[in-house]
Amino acid sequence: MARDQLQVLNALDVAQTQLYHFTAMVIAGLGFFTDAYDLFCISFVTKLLGRIYYHHEAHRKPGTLPPNVAAAVNGVAFCGTLAGQLFFGWLGDKMGRKRVYGMTLMLMVICSIASGLSFSVEPQAVMATLCFFRFWLGFGIGGDYPLSATIMSEYANKKTRGAFIAAVFAMQGFGILVGGMVAIIVSAAFEARFDAPAYQDDASRSTVSQADYVWRIILMFGAIPAAMTYYWRMKMPETARYTALVAKNAQQAAADMSKVLQVELEPEQEKLESQEEKNKFGLFSKEFLRRHGLHLLGTTSTWFLLDIAFYSQNLFQKDIFSAIGWIPPAETMNALQEVYRIARAQTLIALCSTVPGYWFTVFFIDKIGRIAIQLMGFFFMTVFMFALALPYNHWTQKDNRIGFVIMYSLTFFFANFGPNATTFVVPAEIFPARFRSTCHGISAASGKVGAMRGAFGFLYIAQSQDSTKTDKGYPPGIGVRNSLIVLGVVNFLGMCFTFLLPESNGKSLEEISRENEGGNGIAMESTRTVPV
Repeated sequence: MARDQLQVLNALDVAQTQLYHFTAMVIAGLGFFTDAYDLFCISFVTKLLGRIYYHHEAHRKPGTLPPNVAAAVNGVAFCGTLAGQLFFGWLGDKMGRKRVYGMTLMLMVICSIASGLSFSVEPQAVMATLCFFRFWLGFGIGGDYPLSATIMSEYANKKTRGAFIAAVFAMQGFGILVGGMVAIIVSAAFEARFDAPAYQDDASRSTVSQADYVWRIILMFGAIPAAMTYYWRMKMPETARYTALVAKNAQQAAADMSKVLQVELEPEQEKLESQEEKNKFGLFSKEFLRRHGLHLLGTTSTWFLLDIAFYSQNLFQKDIFSAIGWIPPAETMNALQEVYRIARAQTLIALCSTVPGYWFTVFFIDKIGRIAIQLMGFFFMTVFMFALALPYNHWTQKDNRIGFVIMYSLTFFFANFGPNATTFVVPAEIFPARFRSTCHGISAASGKVGAMRGAFGFLYIAQSQDSTKTDKGYPPGIGVRNSLIVLGVVNFLGMCFTFLLPESNGKSLEEISRENEGGNGIAMESTRTVPV
């Protein structure tokens, strides 16, 4: 700890884990819970949208969204998220974390409700309206990424900071889980009330008119947890690190944290003013490039590569679910049964592999470190991808498909007990306070570029090389086996780029980011205050 570290920041670093840490985690985590619900709930209803709005009489299979419409409905929120991460990340460093935090939440509430109110007589108009509001919903969600991570990192002590930031991110797993549960309950309730035959028995009656309410209710439900969180977000004080190091108001920072920590803290405005000349370089300066250029390359590249692999895994879910009997052929079900089966299958995947992986990270991140977990995660994702790809024909045989399911689940587990969590944690720790939210937003936006490449690029390249075996509307690709090999290489590259990142475990944010270095890059004389 630097000798001229402000008392208020040192007090935060060495504070015992107490109620306000958990309060901040729950407030930030509920926002992330809502983010995950809103982003992933669309996957439960896309098949239903196809049946309702793109049904063709006398066709032997239920209607589906055309490829371009499916890509827009599923991907437009990612585009909004990318833009929101960049914009609100920058705004969080300019206006303060707290002020911007409320804006993102209100945008999410309004757009969740509006998404479910996408009405028109024409299918194209319904999809266009839905995409419009899903974009702005994503824009609000995007702001939650840098702000939640930054706020939690700046509130936490240095001993358990990683666990608290990871716990905020782990709420994403519960958001996915609750999304599936809501879809199960709503679809089951409507199925019990409005009986309908399977599509192959009576195509026109298999989708009851009331099914149009199902997808709207599922999408609008996301507004409830967001609205419940708004009051508590507005009650949170601004983080001391922003108030002192960015807004240069040591007196307000000391007053805010004195109430939170319930101890008397000296403002030390003179000490703050004496430090002001040391770090005046900007984000696009040579000094930033010298100090943090490789770090920013590391956070952006690893998040980009991780999300290519993570989001492309959804491509294989339909094959796995069908192989183990979780989702029968679409024509053997009515519309509401299909929603129920899809939601049940994805909820089981979340319960068995996604959620446990997140919480393994929470438990171990401050014990073995961020970089070790990230390297381990990328390594095992690489191993399992190649293990699925190289003997791919072996796994496609009926007797061996249970092994494919296990390997697939382990890939998800090590993504979450690995880089999916650590890529969120590390950018919130290694950059100076005045760039922290911006750099986290840039890193997260890079991840969303990878997510779009993974989710939609691989939809095309994973198609069969035989044009007669491709999904309707898609050109031939390189096949699933070759796609898995490509994903294995992507994971290996992620492991390589991880070596650009510093380990932040057990260090103060100012020590990691070299906040107290002079302009010549020489650190101030330092002394430890308490053992970690």
